[in-house]
Order: sequence, then C-alpha cells, then structure tokens
Amino acid sequence: MDYIFSNKISSLQPSAIREILKATSVPGIIPLAAGNPAPDAFPVEEVGKIAREILENRPIDALQYGVSEGYQPLRDTIISWMKTHENIGRDFDNVIIMSGATQVMDLLTKVLCNEGDTVICEEPSFIGSLNTFRSYGCKLVGVPVEADGMDVNALEEALKSNPNTRFIYTIPNFQNPSGATMSLEKRKKVYALAKEYGVVILEDNPYGDLRVAGEGLPTIKSMDDEGIVVYAGSFSKILAPGLRVAYCIAHQQILAKMTVGKQASDVHTPCLNQMIVYEWFKQYDVEAHIKKIQKIYKKKLELMCDCIDRELGDFVEYVRPEGGLFIWCRLPDDVNMLEFVQKAIDKKVAVVPGNAFLVDDSKSTQYIRLNFSTPSDDGIINGIKALGEVAKEYRQS
Repeated sequence: MDYIFSNKISSLQPSAIREILKATSVPGIIPLAAGNPAPDAFPVEEVGKIAREILENRPIDALQYGVSEGYQPLRDTIISWMKTHENIGRDFDNVIIMSGATQVMDLLTKVLCNEGDTVICEEPSFIGSLNTFRSYGCKLVGVPVEADGMDVNALEEALKSNPNTRFIYTIPNFQNPSGATMSLEKRKKVYALAKEYGVVILEDNPYGDLRVAGEGLPTIKSMDDEGIVVYAGSFSKILAPGLRVAYCIAHQQILAKMTVGKQASDVHTPCLNQMIVYEWFKQYDVEAHIKKIQKIYKKKLELMCDCIDRELGDFVEYVRPEGGLFIWCRLPDDVNMLEFVQKAIDKKVAVVPGNAFLVDDSKSTQYIRLNFSTPSDDGIINGIKALGEVAKEYRQS
C-alpha cells in the first residue's frame, strides 16, 4: 500500500550524524564522526557489581513499574548534588528523571509549543535537539555562535522579531558542535533578555563536567530567581549513555506538565537503571570519577589538537576548546566541504559535515566536526593523518 505519513514527520530527514555513523560499521573506519564517551571512561566493574547486588537483593523493585517522576532516592540525590555541585535549585524547583536528555527537549517542546511557535537556538547546534523541535512543527530561528557563545545582540533582534518565541535553546558549555563556552557576561545577558521578553531558557548541559582547562562558570540555572530556566542534565557522559538516565530541573508547574507528557511517552525511565545510578552515587566517589575522566579527555583533546596542528595546520582553522568532546574545524573557502567529507570516508575516516547542525541544513558551510573521545589514540593519529592526506590532494590540485 501507499503509506501516508504525518506532515510533522514527513519533513524530517534522517540525522546526518546517524547516517555517517553507519559508515563506522565498515571494518577499518576511524570514527571521528562519533560522540561516544571514551571506552576507558566507563566504570564497568562498579556498574556490574551494583547491578548484581540490586538483582540479588531487590529484584522486584528493579523490575516492577515505577512512578513517572522517577526513583525517589535518585531524585533526592540529584537535588542535593546539584545544589552543591552547581548551586541549582530554588523552592519553586523540582526534578524529574528522564530517559536520556533528548527527552527533556522533547517533553518541554510538547508542553510549551504549538505548531508554528518559534524556538530560538544557537547556530550551529545539536542536530538531535533541532530535529526534536522540528518534529513539533516549530519555527527554528538560529542565532550565530561566537567564540564566547551566542551572539546576544542577534538574540535580542530575534526576540524582537519573533513575539511567539516559546523558549531559547542553548548549550553553554563546550557547545555541540562548536566547542564554544558562553562567557559569564553573556550568560547574564541571555538570562536578562529571557526575563525581559517573557520566554523560557532551555539550558542543555551534558558536557559541563568534561572541563579540562580554564575556570568553571556558573550555570544560567544558578541565576534563576524567576523559574524561567529549564535545566537538562545527564549521566550519559560521566557514567554511561546506555543507561539512558538523565534529569530535568525546572519550576514545579512546568515539571507537572512534563510528567503528564512522559506518562504518554514511556511511562517512566527504567527502574533498574535509575537504581544503578543512585547506588553509584551512594557507594562511590563521583567527584573522583569525574576528575579521572577529565584526565582521559584532556590527553585525547591535546593529542587531537597536536595532530591537527601538525597535519592540517595550514589548511583548517579552529579554536581549541576547554573541554567537551568536539573540535569544530573550518575548511578553506575554495574546498567543497561535502566533497572533502566523502574523500575522508574513502580514506576510511568518518567526520560530520557542518551543515548537519544548521537550522537550514541545505545551506552551505565550510565546517566539519571532529570527535576525539570515541577513537583510540592511534585512531586519532591515523585519522588526522588521513585528513592531512586529503588536504594535500587539494593543495596539489
């Protein structure tokens, strides 16, 4: 039969990242296009021990249905941890456990936006979030990302020009894909503008604990005295993405609606996974673990930057990030970016084309995104060397 799909889903295209990641299944491909945590950053033994203890001693609690808001001991732990860790949490705030941070984007859009409403987002920005907003028929308005974060003058213009804006989406720490970190001055300005124009801020912070250089900055949510900031946090980058345990901290009125939305989506996040995260906090030194993985990523970031400087130094432009998982490289104006990406794949190296992260992904861009967390050290060295060979071919031609 001829299938007729909804207008909302018909306009969506497969994620360029996921499509390129298919190439990583080909033997010998070096996955510079991925965004997975480094394999040696996983606390495998600890998680295995915890899971065994739970299933031996409390199997029914782990395997039974749970409440939509989440496992209460984990919720209490997150409230306490985020208060000391990021100074987040006011009397009007609460927390809900999510099945991955993308569910925060999904449910907030579901409860705040009608079709045709505007979401203002950084450009470039994370393709998963952009597609989530698109799936609800939202109009996306991009604001350029500068070296110190979102262009706040352009943000104000966007707010003036789009009175039906429902929220501003930002990844202030080690932004995906640009790697940029928003300055303290801009964080204050973004919050002030949201307050002035009466819109919500969706602060997505999956990479905040992956800082390897520089000084930490306060979250926008820590400045929130009006209940206008919705904070998305995740254990995917500091514990394990496969557990799919994330959380949202927001005004309890917003969370009440998001809870209803979650009940219609997946009912609740798997209880066993939530219990594993709770016991991990209870039994182990989480801060020490974060320091350990910061050392892993510092080494890998420095290795990739050194390789780029050596193999691509006169060919690409980039700003060395202070953390996160990605490096955003600009190719020369006379190089066709998509052709370069294909030539890299031909040499068994996968990178992500920059247009995947644009509000309008049909627009041209000279950027590619590289990931340093997933490949091995040898993969980084050989992958950047192969990109250098592609660059050499362009220069020789």
